[in-house]
Amino acid sequence: MRLLPLLLIALGLAGCARSDLPPVQVVGALDLQRYSGRWYEIARYDHIFERGMVAVTADYTPLPDGRIAVVNAGRTGGLDGAEKRAEAVAWLPDPAEPAKLRVRFFWPFWGSYWVLALDPGYRWAVVGHPSRDYLWFLARTPVLAPGDRAAMEAAARAQGFDLARLLEVAQVP
Repeated sequence: MRLLPLLLIALGLAGCARSDLPPVQVVGALDLQRYSGRWYEIARYDHIFERGMVAVTADYTPLPDGRIAVVNAGRTGGLDGAEKRAEAVAWLPDPAEPAKLRVRFFWPFWGSYWVLALDPGYRWAVVGHPSRDYLWFLARTPVLAPGDRAAMEAAARAQGFDLARLLEVAQVP
């Protein structure tokens, strides 16, 4: 219970965008059926929820009610470490903006999950938060194809994200 006030403050501050940058933009179209499936986390900003985790994956599964089941998994302490899993549900608050999702790991708190850049073949995605406090580079494979990393970095940089904050996420090739 002592952590609850800190969590509430952190969530409140995460909603505050830097005023010296234009608002974060999302991709114009997102097909949630094509986006579904497994994604490998290639890089991310450090945050308490995934601190020290490697081999992180995210699985997205459409549900009959239109929401999306989310299962994040990773290993702590190294590639052979214990697996840690977190389940959530995602939904579209506004179907007119399919790249702006909300994700809830536990009630009543939710977070913004915005798809900022997406390969036309859905091979990689750049996901972030409108505050620029969270950033993930995701790919369909644990190893990026040549040129994909540069494209992801260019997309994040163009949106005002600080690439120096990125942590590489070890994956099993």
